[in-house]
Amino acid sequence: MRNAILAVPLVLVCGAARADDAATHPAYWGSPSVDGGKCCATLGQVRDNIDRIDHAIVALMAERGKYVAEAGRFKPDPAAVSAPARVDAIIAKVRADAEAQGVDPIVAERTYRAMIAAFEDYEREEWTRRQAAPAK
Repeated sequence: MRNAILAVPLVLVCGAARADDAATHPAYWGSPSVDGGKCCATLGQVRDNIDRIDHAIVALMAERGKYVAEAGRFKPDPAAVSAPARVDAIIAKVRADAEAQGVDPIVAERTYRAMIAAFEDYEREEWTRRQAAPAK
């Protein structure tokens, strides 16, 4: 039993080492193609850029969330939050924008459908919270 307990940290350390190796290991095929071929020579560079982009996406989601909450002021009740025709219109615009910008439209649609569903839940929660708060 004692050997099994000691093996767990060893596995975790070895697993971490393999993950670090992946970040610095050279690519198995091809050459850098992003930013005119300037990036990326390592998986670590790829991940750093994805992290940078994710930060920007979250900032935009925060801004979007403010407007989503504001939209609730124009809805008579939480059930009115869902607007299938509006979702269809958004998805059509997103798919066209994705194609124009070189993003797979299926990826864009699936991402937006998930985001819209989450924001609809948020809007319903905000509607209820704001109705419970005293008017200013």
